[in-house]
Amino acid sequence: MKKTKEFLIPFIGLKLGKHHFEYQINNSFFEIFDYNEYQDSNIKVNVVLEKKSTLLELSFKHKGIVNVPCDLTSEDFDLPVKGKMKLIVRFGENFNNDNEELLILPHGEFEIDIAQYIYEMIVLSVPLRRVHPGVKDGSLKTEVLTKLNELIVKEEKKENKQEENIDPRWDKLKQLLTDK
Repeated sequence: MKKTKEFLIPFIGLKLGKHHFEYQINNSFFEIFDYNEYQDSNIKVNVVLEKKSTLLELSFKHKGIVNVPCDLTSEDFDLPVKGKMKLIVRFGENFNNDNEELLILPHGEFEIDIAQYIYEMIVLSVPLRRVHPGVKDGSLKTEVLTKLNELIVKEEKKENKQEENIDPRWDKLKQLLTDK
């Protein structure tokens, strides 16, 4: 992963209090992480850094769209995404990012790279199963959906035929169970 200068926040020169940062994320951001799941993306990320005397509190919020293929029909559609995350940055002897909500930086550090946190927050806000909204409300018309609907109808007809071809001897056995 390459380091990006625009996602480095030099906190050493900031005064105590809240500081706001805004980022516009598109596919070039995801290329840094070799992630190519999205055809297109347009996401606005707001970061509020609250500097305190012994720690930093970062609040991330994002909202936007990613263009992804539907899992059922392979049709591309714009999926709205939004989410938020909090991160606390403390200072200690060694770098430690084992905890997802707590980051420990060495005492000599003067800046923090937030690109990885933005990447994880956005990728985790996209659902695993992505279904085109037209499939849910029935307005999407594609060859794949018509073929799926044809197959569903055929299966229902087969089940009805199987019920009609039941041997009458089974009915007598069923009566024995209900006579008790």
